[in-house]
This record gives sequence, structure tokens and C-alpha cells, in this order.
Amino acid sequence: MPIGIQNETGMGVSDSGQDQASLDSIPLVTVALPVYNAGKYLRPAVFSIINQTFKNWELLVIDDGSTDNAIQKLAGINDARIKIFRDDKNLGLAVRLNEAINMAKGSYFARMDSDDISYPERFARQLEKLHSDPTLDLIATRAITIDGDDNATGLFPFAISHEEICARPWRGFYLPHPTWMGRIEWFRKHRYEVPAPYFCEDQELLLRTHLTSRFGTLDEILLGYRVKNGVDWNKLAETRRAIFDFQIRFFSSKQDWQSLWRAAILCAIKLMRDLLVKSVGCQSSDLKWEAIETSEKRKWDQIRIELAAENNK
Repeated sequence: MPIGIQNETGMGVSDSGQDQASLDSIPLVTVALPVYNAGKYLRPAVFSIINQTFKNWELLVIDDGSTDNAIQKLAGINDARIKIFRDDKNLGLAVRLNEAINMAKGSYFARMDSDDISYPERFARQLEKLHSDPTLDLIATRAITIDGDDNATGLFPFAISHEEICARPWRGFYLPHPTWMGRIEWFRKHRYEVPAPYFCEDQELLLRTHLTSRFGTLDEILLGYRVKNGVDWNKLAETRRAIFDFQIRFFSSKQDWQSLWRAAILCAIKLMRDLLVKSVGCQSSDLKWEAIETSEKRKWDQIRIELAAENNK
């Protein structure tokens, strides 16, 4: 357990119908959910884990110095699989994820963000894929994008095979971070870089490991990925510079000058485009959302209705 972090909640026996023996068993999956001022989105995110069809997991909720009291609102959720840790420090996502990796009891390690929603079948589908393909180190899922009011807004860009995901490493990797599940040995071998690059620790980890690892994406939408309205232009510029900084280090170490040159051109184009779009008062995004099929909208609407009912109990 990280120094100074204490279990705050005293979570009791689950009311989900599982017996105590199953709750005391070693979990197969450890879910890492770092939290910083998640507000009203935290409880639905946690309930989306509780509602997984696969039940043998532990959820590590690690507060990163929040000031909004959202963590306290979890105290009434009685589920022994949930563990909450606090030390009143703001250390950043990468540090908290490495702490979760250290504490993990599961054979598999899954990511979850504090404002997103996992579909009920997410863990079951990812485990099926990892069990059926022992060459995979990391499996993601497709994701629907949602706004601050839980409305479906589009589909997150995706690539399915390892070859497609890693085809243009200088461009980045379409592998949504909160959908990740992988073997705990992989995470313990590689870990997140600390100090982390500015808001892009997942892209740094993928770039650093893609030549010796194997990634994949399930061709199924299994997460609601929250994309809040508006653009923080300063944050966006700093993130672009951080990405290019670790690309310089990586491609230089491999003497891959062609990829480095492409990364430099792409970074310059994005920064210039951001300045242009900002000057005319529009919103900018690297991501081109795909249209949502009616069946997927209905599926999402059903999930959010059920979560709202759980949250209001």
C-alpha cells in the first residue's frame, strides 16, 4: 500500500447477491480508478463497474487530492470489492496508476476513468479475448462518446488489429486509455513514466512498448467515453509539445529519422491549425466522430437509464 494512503470507507459485505466466500477469494481482475474532482460523474462510473456481468474483480479507487467531496458520496455503496484510498496529495494520474499496479491482486489489470461508463459486458468480453489469444498483452474496446449530460455524440476512432493500431506510431495510437485491460505482468514490467508527460501518459507508454508488445481492440462498443464541451487551448498546446518531446526521444533512440521527421511535421501542422481555429472562435478536435447507429443509441440510452436509477437509490 502506498505510504500515507488509508482505506477510508470500511466497505462491508456486498449486497449484490454474492456470498462472502466469493468476495474473499483472490480477484481475477484489478480495476484502477484514480479520481480527481470527478463530481457527479463518479458514482455512475463506479456503478458501471458494479453492474459488470463478470463479478470476480476488485476496484481500487485512488483519490488524487480531490477537493469536491465526490469520494465521500461513495461511502453508502456496500460492496467489499471496492477499496478507497486517500492521502490528500495531488500526485498525478501516472503515479496513481503505478500505485494501483503495485497493490493489484488480480492477474489482469483494467483501466477506468472517473467520468466514463463501462458497459455491463465489458470485462467479460475482454477476458474472453485475452484467454483465447495468449499473444495479446493489452486489449481495448471501441467507445461511444458522451457529453456532460450523458447524451451520445459520436463514435471514438478505432483500429482493431495490432498492425492497424501501430501502423503510424508518429501519428499516435487509437487505443482509448479507459478501455484498457491487460496482463498484470505487462504493466509491472513497463509501468507509466514518472514524471509523466503532460496529459498523454498512455501515448508515451504505447509508443515505448509497441515494438515488443501486442495490442488489440474488440470490435464492439463497450464504453461511454466522456468528451466535455469546449477546448482548453493552453492545455492542448502543452499536450502536443509533450507528445512531440517523447517522440523525439524514442525515434532518436531507434535512429528512425523518417518517423521523427513525420512527427515534427504533424506536430507543426496541428499547432498551426489550432491557432487558426482559435482565432476564428471555433472548436477544434483531432478526432473525427463517426455517426452513431440507431441500435447503438438505444443500447446507450438503456444503460444510462439503468445507471441513473441505481445512482438515485
